[in-house]
Amino acid sequence: MRYLALTLLLLIGQSVLAQQDSIPPRKEGDSIRLQEKDTLALRQKDSVAVDSMPAKPKRRDSAKLQAKQKDSVSIRDYKIISYYGDTTVVDTTLAIRKDYIYNYLRKDDFELMPFANMGQPYNELGKSFSSAPYYPRMGAKAKHPGYFEKEDVNYYHVPTPMTELMFKTTFEQGQYLDALLTFNVSERFNASVAYNGFRSLGKYRYEEAQDGKFRTTFNYVTKNGRYSLRGHIAAQEMQSEESGGLRNKSQFEDDLPDFQDRAKIDLLYTNANNRILGKRYFLDHQFKLVNHKKDSTDNSPTTLAIGHEFSYETKMYDFEQTQQNDAFGQDPFLVPIEDRARLKTMFNKGFVEFSNKTLGRLSGSVSLFNYNYFFNSVLFTDEGVIQNKLQGEEIVVGGSYRNRIGPLYLEGSVDYTVVGELTGNKFDARARYTLNEGNSLLGSVHVSSRMPDFNYLLYQSDYRNFNWQNTDTFDNIRTKSIKFGFDSRSYGLLSAEYSTLDNYTYFASTATEEEIGLGQETAFVRPFQESGTVNHLKVKYEKELKWRKWALMNTVMYQEVTQDSQVLNLPQVVTRNSLYFSSDVFKKAMFLQTGVTFKYFTSYNMDAYNPLLGEFYIQNNEELGGYPLLDVFINAKVKQTRIFLKAEHLNSIFSEPNYYSAPNYPYRDFVIRFGLVWNLFS
Repeated sequence: MRYLALTLLLLIGQSVLAQQDSIPPRKEGDSIRLQEKDTLALRQKDSVAVDSMPAKPKRRDSAKLQAKQKDSVSIRDYKIISYYGDTTVVDTTLAIRKDYIYNYLRKDDFELMPFANMGQPYNELGKSFSSAPYYPRMGAKAKHPGYFEKEDVNYYHVPTPMTELMFKTTFEQGQYLDALLTFNVSERFNASVAYNGFRSLGKYRYEEAQDGKFRTTFNYVTKNGRYSLRGHIAAQEMQSEESGGLRNKSQFEDDLPDFQDRAKIDLLYTNANNRILGKRYFLDHQFKLVNHKKDSTDNSPTTLAIGHEFSYETKMYDFEQTQQNDAFGQDPFLVPIEDRARLKTMFNKGFVEFSNKTLGRLSGSVSLFNYNYFFNSVLFTDEGVIQNKLQGEEIVVGGSYRNRIGPLYLEGSVDYTVVGELTGNKFDARARYTLNEGNSLLGSVHVSSRMPDFNYLLYQSDYRNFNWQNTDTFDNIRTKSIKFGFDSRSYGLLSAEYSTLDNYTYFASTATEEEIGLGQETAFVRPFQESGTVNHLKVKYEKELKWRKWALMNTVMYQEVTQDSQVLNLPQVVTRNSLYFSSDVFKKAMFLQTGVTFKYFTSYNMDAYNPLLGEFYIQNNEELGGYPLLDVFINAKVKQTRIFLKAEHLNSIFSEPNYYSAPNYPYRDFVIRFGLVWNLFS
């Protein structure tokens, strides 16, 4: 009911909202990722006049003027601006990539393996080490794929109100809804309100999951363009029951009729829950001290600006269990189990930026990062004292540079910590060279040094085995990565990334064979740091082949890991191939795409999942994978509405039940799901 009420509220609000004059187009970022995904103009009946009218237009010219105004608004005027300033436009087309991102994360999950229920963790099939955040995060990484970090929140620039609704069925007794309303309430002020939520009971018992994620954003630019402001507020809660996986694998793998109903399968525990709760306030503004334009058509004036970025975030991770379970160890400190980790961070960044058409954009900054990661009490053990908090501040100086020199685009940034113990340095450089209209060369370099996430350094639990402090024994993770790519309209996208990691940090179990046989492997999971160097190579190729109304979309990834100890496990080959047919039907009233998607990854020592920590950990006892995933889909587009119908994991009907998302956690069985994405323009 709350999803229905929210949907009605958004629709009613859109219909009564008075639209003001159009906002002048905000200067788009110089990023190489600037795209125009959809150049189709809105239908005239859905268009809104936004051009400024003369003070006293002549009566005989009013009809022509209104017609001109209606034709002046196109889908390209509805812009999405990322945290980094990259700009895309609202895309109402239907393509195979829309099918790939029609999921809980709303992004391509090619390198991820989802669990059986929506909102549960994703096992990683591929890794990239060039995009790690500079500051350590709280941890519980397996619970964060759907969490909106500040870099994940978008801002909007629209001439008229726009609503986007995404609906999708889940797994038993629930639905998924992602609703967005964006509008401008004055000439230069844009705002948005969004809610993302779902509930899914799941096919197995004790795996219910639900989310509620609210975001509101605003951005403002003065009439003369000297002062700009943007910000957002985000409140998020993600919670799920934790079953621990199968108690008896034979109930699943033997394919017995009694257990075709997955709710009858016995699970390890029935009384555990974990939760992520986060609130964030973000503000970013700048003022141009110098804004010299040669004329009104100069899109790259010489400017000198000062700015400030601020964010304050509180986050909490809970694990609760009403009774003790041997899977996490015997003789806990307290029962019921109520583990709670908290993190409060405040980030301030002041910067000065100079921009010139010839010299490019150059900026320098000073940042202050305050953190407080804490538990309820100090713990005294036989090995020593485990503190209840890590608290301090990091002072970082940095700079960035962007410029376009003919066909060459350059972008780089550097950060160096002058005060603090959590971080060291980071250097990023990216380049794109345009050979011609359809071919480009890409390259990037990443070098960084930072401590691992907070839960590696300090953790406390009511279970005795999950208490540690490694602030004096763990060193900075040192990462070096280099990446090359060739992006061609004719030949596809080929990329290769090579990374070296020193002091690679991971979770692993120290359980003996006897303890593993008793099902106690999870109880002995602890953080470790590898003394040797880990080398990772990833090569990825994407290409779509078309013939008349048929198309074949191929994505193939190859990985190779060299290491002294087996601490990084990844499949060697991952492939996804979609064969589909596209055509207009019903006298072009509907655009239809239907086909089949095949996904496969080679068997490997798939990471295991620990629900108490909300983390995956290394295991080298069992190889999983090596099975295909076959989906059949029928997608359609009617005006600005995209409809999706998919039969997921169709081959599970006739194949052996040996498909897992992680050790002890089966992947989902055959299921039919449907939904839609609907854009409304006022």
